[in-house]
Amino acid sequence: MDIICYLLLIIVLNTQAYESYSQCLRGCSCVEERHGRSLICMEESAFGAIPENLPDDMIKIRIEKSHFTEIPRGAFSKTFALENLWLNFNDITVINSKGLEGLGNLTQLRLQGNKLRSVPWTVFEDTPALKILDLKHNQLDVLPEHALRFLPGLTYLDLSFNQLTVISKEVFQNWPLYQKLQSMEEREATAFVPNVVLALHDNAWLCDCRLKGFVEFIRSLSPPIILMNSYLICSGPDFRAGKFFHEIDLQACVKPVVSTQSTNVSLPQGANLTLHCVAKARPDPTVWWTYGLKIIRGFHESQERVDEDTIRSLLVIPSLLAADRGVYTCTAVNFIGNSSASVFLDVRSADSSQSPLHPGIPARPGAGDENVYIDIRIAKQTVRGISIEWYAALDRPAETWFTIHFGAADADKNEMIYIGPGINSYSITDLMPATKYEICVTLKNQAPRPGQCIVFVTGSDITMMEQREKLIHIVVIVLAMVLAVPIGMYACTTDTRVSCLEGIMESWKNRRRDNSSSELEQERQGTFDSLQAASDEGLVNKASEDRKVRRRSEDRLHKGKADHSRLTAELY
Repeated sequence: MDIICYLLLIIVLNTQAYESYSQCLRGCSCVEERHGRSLICMEESAFGAIPENLPDDMIKIRIEKSHFTEIPRGAFSKTFALENLWLNFNDITVINSKGLEGLGNLTQLRLQGNKLRSVPWTVFEDTPALKILDLKHNQLDVLPEHALRFLPGLTYLDLSFNQLTVISKEVFQNWPLYQKLQSMEEREATAFVPNVVLALHDNAWLCDCRLKGFVEFIRSLSPPIILMNSYLICSGPDFRAGKFFHEIDLQACVKPVVSTQSTNVSLPQGANLTLHCVAKARPDPTVWWTYGLKIIRGFHESQERVDEDTIRSLLVIPSLLAADRGVYTCTAVNFIGNSSASVFLDVRSADSSQSPLHPGIPARPGAGDENVYIDIRIAKQTVRGISIEWYAALDRPAETWFTIHFGAADADKNEMIYIGPGINSYSITDLMPATKYEICVTLKNQAPRPGQCIVFVTGSDITMMEQREKLIHIVVIVLAMVLAVPIGMYACTTDTRVSCLEGIMESWKNRRRDNSSSELEQERQGTFDSLQAASDEGLVNKASEDRKVRRRSEDRLHKGKADHSRLTAELY
């Protein structure tokens, strides 16, 4: 009888053990340890996501090399007893703010070798017992001021081998553990508090004034707070790269102060000029030159460092022309503020056509420029706007500057963009729908003349025909005698531009009202496809070569009331 009872007991125990081990996941191993069971999954790409059927009696879970990308909400909410969670060498990029929900007993979290750019630090509200947090070899570049607020019991924090550049000392001053240590006597703190290890090495520390407080904090650390590697190294700026924190002396940040050698410069026409400005600031400012409140394009601009806090900017203007006369402004900006200084340039010339009382105002063309012909055309239509090209018959093209005048046709003042020698194209982007624009190309500082401008109108925002892809339709009114227009655009000659424009706009309105017609819709879609393809390829057609305009299906809907003497829009 005793033998039978003993055999039954063995059978029951084996059955329980089998049922227990049968709960282990495929591709993983379940190990009985002194403190409880462990789930270990080390097989390459074993899971595409964290398994939902994790055994609920695990003390330790280790899943590595599975390449899942997310810790979703409540991923471990059923494993209440979990104390150690290792998820190293996966591809985790996102942690849900409730991804650690239910892990009140978790003491160790290791996320080494993932692809985290940021961490929702409030996630640690659900892990009050956490002592070890390993985040090394990720891509973290930001550490918010309150990142450690919910980690009061942390004894090991590893942020090494990330991309941290600038962090505030408040990150650690707001840490409850640090505040507790500060309130304790030194002898009491070292006697009763365990050591706290910080690993912050091998980051891209940018050692300028913004890192001043953090560098001072690192220098002030003493037990029980210990740095795993106390030799933190600067990665930038260039003149501090490779230096240790204890070798640098950082100053407080200040807004830029800009100065120039002279506020007035007078030189003869044809001379070479280099304008200088010096910007002193912490941290390094962004410095640029403007002329007539517009950023200069084409002049050679360079910068050189004078000392740790000073940058000199040089603007080279070769072979001065009368049109170069005006006010040049050097501006410096950093996150504290901005500053600027101006230089007035006077170009002496016997035949100067610029009024000395009003620098920067377009002057009348000189006698030598009176017959300069500029051939301007729209070279390409894109989804966001247009590109223009121009050609001018010049004696000295390598020294001639152009000015692009661009804006709404009814605007009081257009934007002016200065283009340097050797450039003969420009792109306009982010055009507004249903807007009439004018763009002109002139010699620098000259007012636009007939033949140097294009007026175009953008189409309505999105029609039924344009649901696949938003493409701006352009109506071009030709002001130049010879103008090549991309296929797919509306073109009108100078003689009939007013009536043509009215006809085009009316045609658009009728087309929008007739969207219910399926036959017309199919024809429009085909037209749209051809328009897009032609626009992208930049195909052009001389408007002046064919003044007899053919009408297509949309024009036939209007019963052909207009004759060829009244030129109308053509959609190719």
